[in-house]
Amino acid sequence: MNRRTFVATIASGFLAAPLAAGAQQARKAPLIGILWNNPLAATAHIVEAFKQGLRELGYMEGQNIVIEFRSAEGRMERAPNLAAELVGLKVDVIVTGTTPGVRAAQQATSTIPIVMGISYDAVLEGLVASLARPGGNVTGLSLLIPELMGKRLELLKEVLPKVSLVAVLWNGNDPGLALVFKQTVVATRASGVRLRPLEVRADDEFGTAFRTANREHVGAVIMIDDPFTFRSRMRIAELAAKHQLPMMAGFREFTEAGGLISYGANLADSYRRAAAFVDKILKGAKPGDLPVEQPTKFELVINLKTAKALGLTIPPSLLGRADQVIE
Repeated sequence: MNRRTFVATIASGFLAAPLAAGAQQARKAPLIGILWNNPLAATAHIVEAFKQGLRELGYMEGQNIVIEFRSAEGRMERAPNLAAELVGLKVDVIVTGTTPGVRAAQQATSTIPIVMGISYDAVLEGLVASLARPGGNVTGLSLLIPELMGKRLELLKEVLPKVSLVAVLWNGNDPGLALVFKQTVVATRASGVRLRPLEVRADDEFGTAFRTANREHVGAVIMIDDPFTFRSRMRIAELAAKHQLPMMAGFREFTEAGGLISYGANLADSYRRAAAFVDKILKGAKPGDLPVEQPTKFELVINLKTAKALGLTIPPSLLGRADQVIE
């Protein structure tokens, strides 16, 4: 080999090395799959909260982490195929929420870790073996909604001490919510309030549900929150106002839409916290060994404008405990 050939060979090696290293680094960037229930337009702040959680942990999208987003656009029958797409991409973690999303991901893979941004009651619904040791490939956050429903009814009774019949509005397409309703009946039995289930399965059934509530002289409506009712929150709030029915929900977004009261975990904060599970998994932790977390903070939001429209007076003691009062 002459000197010119030798130098050219060495130079090409030096030039190729950074390119190869860069390609290798690009390939090593973790790939996160997000399996989403609702259209992004209705929940963009929640997705952004998850990304913010990643940024706080040092993950910058497009630099040292890649995100593949798949939305069922409110049609949960699409979730299994979307989950299979993410598995086909060989994502490192799937982030999803609620029973339909988690089940779709579980059906698609038993090996890729699944992080729940939220779940109703992960143990009750059979998504994990226990909160302390979930086992399998699923972990994340569980809202324990049946217990929360009892607290929501207590708060509602502070505003409506004589209420005796309360409608429970929920998505009848989700079998997990049927379990939540049964547990809610048990959790609220001592309250002396009767619960009237109102199942809705399509957008055009909300009007019928509220007319039924009026006809049966229901005193208030409590939501069992899920993606279907969440994206329909404006319509639900409008119907509650039209029928002069106080509405209690779990997420602040319902109260911001015009509902009377909400009490529960902050959805955006839950997904921001989900980023910590992703971080631990990417660093080698097994999802089955990561305890499922429960919310650490519950927020009480009261819409005073709605209360006035309903002719209700919110007790000062309740207003004083509110995290936010919308006027």
